[in-house]
Amino acid sequence: FVVLVAVSKTNSQWLSRICKVPVVWRVHNSILTTSLNKTIIMMRTIALCLAMLCSSAVAFEASAPTNRRAFFNKVAGTTAAVVASQVPLVAQAAEIEVPAQSTTFEFPEDWGLSYSYDADAAKVRKHMVIATGLAKGSENMESFGKNMKKEMIDFVSYYRRFPKVAGKPSFSTLYTSINVLAGHYTSYGFKYPLPEKRRKRLYQEYAEIDKSLRRGR
Repeated sequence: FVVLVAVSKTNSQWLSRICKVPVVWRVHNSILTTSLNKTIIMMRTIALCLAMLCSSAVAFEASAPTNRRAFFNKVAGTTAAVVASQVPLVAQAAEIEVPAQSTTFEFPEDWGLSYSYDADAAKVRKHMVIATGLAKGSENMESFGKNMKKEMIDFVSYYRRFPKVAGKPSFSTLYTSINVLAGHYTSYGFKYPLPEKRRKRLYQEYAEIDKSLRRGR
């Protein structure tokens, strides 16, 4: 509520009727002076705060376009950096040559796991390269495919249980390649060669696997 201060009894009654609020009469001069001073100080403080808020709002509005420009410039720079970083990868993929399929190959004698990740990953990759290059009519193609599929399944079943291995880029890419080759065996059997588009994708992944293994990743 609001309390008005009157300097006389008549004024207090009149103000009370008009303003419908309590009116204090005959307040001591010192009390009145102190109250008025506090009121003035409070009003000045409020006015100062309002002025500061207004100036801050104006400054924010003035700097908003600059902030927006800086933000979009930063986003554009980041996007350009990402695109530039992907250019070497695209160029590398384009440089990979897909060898012609062949019916002659050396049948591996080292099937199975040695339970050393780097050695097993390199061996599985080597055998998969042979499988990807086989042409229709290759000798022992079916036997090779059966051994290949078993080795891939054993490799994934064993090494995916280890988080440190499963998090390696080489394992992730090799796992993807295994799914492609195993899926081909499941759909078309062991005597049908891989289509050219699938072979190109696999050779690109084999190159990535080799690079990751060389870096110990």
